[in-house]
Amino acid sequence: MSLLVYLILIAFSGLIVGGLARLALPGPDPMTILQTIALGLAGNLVAGVVVWLIWGHGVPGIVLSVACSTLLLYFIRRARGGSLTRPGAPPGQHGPR
Repeated sequence: MSLLVYLILIAFSGLIVGGLARLALPGPDPMTILQTIALGLAGNLVAGVVVWLIWGHGVPGIVLSVACSTLLLYFIRRARGGSLTRPGAPPGQHGPR
């Protein structure tokens, strides 16, 4: 398999996991497709570290990857000043006063 195909598969995997994480939390998220891919890849990385710390080997499943991505998305919302159901303003924009 070539490197380009591998990178496309990784990006597609990140998009699927990130999209499922965005669906898990109610409310709209002001994120681009690249940010959704990055969210999915970050959740997959965190899930991989958790699995490695607990079992010492193995690959994280889709459920654990989506759960970690959802938790990361919640922390992103909290950092923006939002809550569980309200995402908050993206960086560089201010909410209503």
